[in-house]
Amino acid sequence: MKISNSAILDAEGRTLLLRGVNLGGGSKCPFGPPGWGLQPESLKNPENASFVGRPFPLEEAESHFERLNRAGLTFLRFIITWEALEHAGPGIYDEAYLAYLRKILLIAENKGISVFIDPHQDVWSRWTGGDGAPAWTLEKLGMDLEMLDRTGAALTRQRYGELHKSAKHPQGEPFPRMMWPSNYNRYAAATMFSLFFAGKTYAPNLELDGANIQDWLQERYIAAFRHCYRRLKNCGAIAGWGAMNEPHFGFIGLRDLEQAENPMVPVGPRPSPWGAMRAASGHTVNVPIYSAGSMGRKVERYETFNPEGLSLFKEGFSCPWKQAGVWGDENGEPRLLRGDHFAQYKGRQADFIDDFLKPFIIRFINKMKEADENTFFFIEGMPHSSQAASHPSWEKKDPPNTVNAFHWYDGFALFTKTFRPWFTIDPDNAKLIIGRKKVGAYFTKCLGDGITWTKERMQNMPCLLGEFGLAFDLNKRKAFAGGDYSIHEEALSMYYNAVDANLLHSTLWNYTADNTNESGDGWNDEDLSIFSEGKERAAPGWKRPYPMAVAGTPLAIEWNYKRRIFRCRFRADSAITAPTVIYLPMEFFGKTPEIKARTADATANIRWEYKFEEQRLFAHNDSYNGEVEIVVKGGPGIGQ
Repeated sequence: MKISNSAILDAEGRTLLLRGVNLGGGSKCPFGPPGWGLQPESLKNPENASFVGRPFPLEEAESHFERLNRAGLTFLRFIITWEALEHAGPGIYDEAYLAYLRKILLIAENKGISVFIDPHQDVWSRWTGGDGAPAWTLEKLGMDLEMLDRTGAALTRQRYGELHKSAKHPQGEPFPRMMWPSNYNRYAAATMFSLFFAGKTYAPNLELDGANIQDWLQERYIAAFRHCYRRLKNCGAIAGWGAMNEPHFGFIGLRDLEQAENPMVPVGPRPSPWGAMRAASGHTVNVPIYSAGSMGRKVERYETFNPEGLSLFKEGFSCPWKQAGVWGDENGEPRLLRGDHFAQYKGRQADFIDDFLKPFIIRFINKMKEADENTFFFIEGMPHSSQAASHPSWEKKDPPNTVNAFHWYDGFALFTKTFRPWFTIDPDNAKLIIGRKKVGAYFTKCLGDGITWTKERMQNMPCLLGEFGLAFDLNKRKAFAGGDYSIHEEALSMYYNAVDANLLHSTLWNYTADNTNESGDGWNDEDLSIFSEGKERAAPGWKRPYPMAVAGTPLAIEWNYKRRIFRCRFRADSAITAPTVIYLPMEFFGKTPEIKARTADATANIRWEYKFEEQRLFAHNDSYNGEVEIVVKGGPGIGQ
C-alpha cells in the first residue's frame, strides 16, 4: 500500500477502502477464563501476567480470521498493550507472548487479513481503572498498588465491590455504569499522563536512573514496542502501527487546580486536581457527585475520598507535585502554592496536543522507522471528542506515511446504554437532536468535521475511524433474553451510513472472541463485541457491501439494508487495468443478484463478473474514463 494525498492505493493503483474491526476487547487483560479480568485477583502478582491467548488461543485463530474475512472485515486494528510486552519489569520482555503473536499474525496473512498494531491503553493501566502500562510504572514512583482505590486515586472495577459493601449489597455494590473514564479526573492516571508527556516541563527535577521521568517513561514505552516490531518485522500481515490509543492531557493545560476543568465524564465523582492531590497524600477530601439527570451540571451529593487518611505512597516516597513545589505542608495542613502550575508553557498557555502529544508521536515514529522506513503510522488525538481541535496539526516537514485515526462514539448511546434512532445529544453543547434524519445528519457531520480538520491542518492525510461502536447490553440487556437485535442493527447501520457518506476507512470496536452475555468483553463491564458465545450479533447492522478496491476515484456509496440495494459511484481511470472489487455479503445478495453498471458515456460498457463463493463483484474499466454507477439488488437464493 502507498499513500497519495488523502487516498490509500494498492500496488495496481486502485483506491482502497479499508474496513475492519478492533481485535479485540479482551486483549486489554491477561488471558484467563471469561470474566476473570473483572475479579480482584486479576490485579495480584502483575509480574506473572500472561497475554498468551490474546486475542484468542492459537488453535482458534484460523476459524476467527476466516469468519472476519467472510464478513469483509479484512483490515484489523490489532490490540497490544505495553503491559503484555513488559509486565515483569523494565527491559524484561515476554518472549513467549511475542512468539505467540508471530504465529497468530502468520495465520492472519494466510487468511487474507491485514492489520495495524495498536499500542493500546485506557486511563493508563489496569491498576488505574483501565489497561495499558505495566504496574511497575506506578511502583517506580512509590505508589502502593493496594492503596490506589482506597485513597481515591483510582476507581477500578476489580476492587469496587470490596470497598462498597452495605446492608443492601453485602457482596458489594454494582460498578456504576460507564464510570471507568472518570479515572482521567483522578490522581493516578492524571499524574502518570502528565509525567509521561511533560515531566521535563512540570517536574524537571524528578529523575529515574539518571534521566528525567518523562524521558525515562517514554524511552521504556518506545523500546518495548521497538522490540515487538523487531520480533514481528517480517510478518506480512502488518501494514502499520499506531503510536498510542486515546492519549490524555492529565493535568497539562489546567488553569486552576482548585477547579475540575474538562471532566471526561460529566456525572459521578468529580474531584478537583488539588482535591485529588490531597487525597493521594493522606488527607480526607469531600468530592461533589454530579447527577445524570442534569447532565453533570448539578451537585447531587458529596462522597468522601480517602476516609481512612491513608497515603498512596510507600515509605520514602511522596507526591511528585509536592516535590515540584506545586503544594506544601504547613503544620500538617496541605496548602496549594501554584494553582496555575500546569497552565503555562514557554510563556504562553500550554497546548497539550501540539506542545506535548505531537512531539511524542514524532519521537515514536522516528524511533520505529529505524526498524522499517516504509511502514504506515496511525496517529490519534484526544479520546471521545467531537472537537476537531483535539487532533494534532501536521506539517510537510513532519513524518510522511501517516493516517489520522480518530475515534468517534455516539456519546448518549454509549454512556446511557440506550439507543433511539430519532434522538441523541450533542455533548459539546448539550443540544438535543430530534428526528431520525437529523440524528443521521449529525452523525455524518461529526465524522466530516474530523476529515475537514485533517484536510486543512494535517496535510490532507488519509483518515481512518479507528473506533466506533455500540453496547450490546442496551436497554437492560433485553436482547439477550429474546435474541432480538433489531435496535442494534438499526444503530450500527446509522453509524455505518455516516462512515459511508464520508467514504471513511474504519475499524469497528470490537471483536472479542471470548465475549459472553454474563461478562461482556471482560473489561469494565463493556459489551461491544459483534461476536459472542460462538455467534455473530446484529450482523445486518455491520456486515455491509462496500468497494474494497476502486479502479479510479470513489464518489459515493450507499446501502439500504432493509431493501437490500447497494449503490456505488466512482470515476473510472482507464490507466488502471485491475478491476474494481466490491464486497457483497452472500446473506443479503444470494447467488443471482440483480446487477446494473451504468456509465456517463452511453456507448461505453463496464464488464463485470460476480463470484458468489468469494462474495465479490469484479468490475473492469476496459479503457473507460469517466463516471460509473453500479447498482446491486439482492436476488433469489439469499442465504444459500
